[in-house]
Amino acid sequence: MRKGFSSLGLIVQETLKRDPHCGHLFVFRGRRGDLIKVIWHDGQGACVSSS
Repeated sequence: MRKGFSSLGLIVQETLKRDPHCGHLFVFRGRRGDLIKVIWHDGQGACVSSS
């Protein structure tokens, strides 16, 4: 899971045909399924959370 908001936001735009700045949560999981990243826009900026 090396990708940051820019790369994941591009995936949201191209694959899901959604705006990553719309306020929705977008969840990505790693290949093994043991890591996830959540990206969202809180109205002031982009947020990325990983666990």
